[in-house]
Amino acid sequence: MKKIGFLNFGHWTDSPHSQVRSGADALLQSIDLAVAAEELGADGAYFRVHHFARQLASPFPLLAAIGARTSRIEIGTGVIDMRYENPLYMAEDAGAADLISGGRLQLGISRGSPEQVIDGWRYFGYQPAEGEDQADMARRHTDVLLEVLKGEGFAEPNPRPMFPNPPGLLRPEPHSPGLRDRIWWGAASDATARWAAEKGMHLMSSTLKADETGEPFHVQQRKQIEVFRDAWREAGHPGEPRVSVSRSIMPITTDLDRAYFGHERRSSDQFGNIEPQLRAVFGRTYAAEPDALVAELATDEAVAAADTVLLTVPNQLGVDYNAHVVESVLTDVAPGLGWR
Repeated sequence: MKKIGFLNFGHWTDSPHSQVRSGADALLQSIDLAVAAEELGADGAYFRVHHFARQLASPFPLLAAIGARTSRIEIGTGVIDMRYENPLYMAEDAGAADLISGGRLQLGISRGSPEQVIDGWRYFGYQPAEGEDQADMARRHTDVLLEVLKGEGFAEPNPRPMFPNPPGLLRPEPHSPGLRDRIWWGAASDATARWAAEKGMHLMSSTLKADETGEPFHVQQRKQIEVFRDAWREAGHPGEPRVSVSRSIMPITTDLDRAYFGHERRSSDQFGNIEPQLRAVFGRTYAAEPDALVAELATDEAVAAADTVLLTVPNQLGVDYNAHVVESVLTDVAPGLGWR
């Protein structure tokens, strides 16, 4: 385990029990948590994207703001739903955010998860082409994004432009060199992990996965990582790919921790359908005193296989408490698992 970051879904609700009452709270507290995490020595600040929900939805203004307030920490998404994206506009936004951050953007994308509304991407102006389904459309958008991020010109310039053009075909600007090599795919199945490797993307594997063998979650996820790395080598890509896994890890070091998460000590994997044709296995929450967490996580085969672990944080408990959770993991748990 080489890197540890956090993954924030950015939930907000006007409930009096929430520290995050509005969209403004969710955005501003996300920036504050990223700054705090960098000060604590964490390696990454990642954010989930969900449309039509009281959660974070438009990542690039947030990522740019965090990039301007921090100097070291990786910033990224986990993940952007490509069914909703105009890949050229996305390339411009991503390029700008990456340049503002000094090349620290790690952009996680995917086909997306079950939605708040029926076929929400249609409201954004997208629909599958003839013979496609929504997954095909997401991958088509992804192919265009990956091509555009290479930075090669493809658009015919106007012979009478408003401003002088550089010679040759034009590309979306600003272009950020190196961003193409920092694209990750959120894969639910072994097959999509293999596809991501063939495309030269890194792998994000979350706290749920398609149940393909009935084995424990961490075993299936470790096998998915092996499939991905084998496919990367077979494709002949240079260098080593990166792999992240997400985990809910709650060290119990205070009475408040115990009140919030003591009941999760008996957590276990769960199996169920998240879509009609997709049976999934959901990973357990790790909640215990630090010594017990080190022992439990040492047996997690996917954590051992990955190079990055993203901590899913309970963001509605506020910045101070989530900074405490991150600090507890970094100080009391991670060193026992070989971090730093």
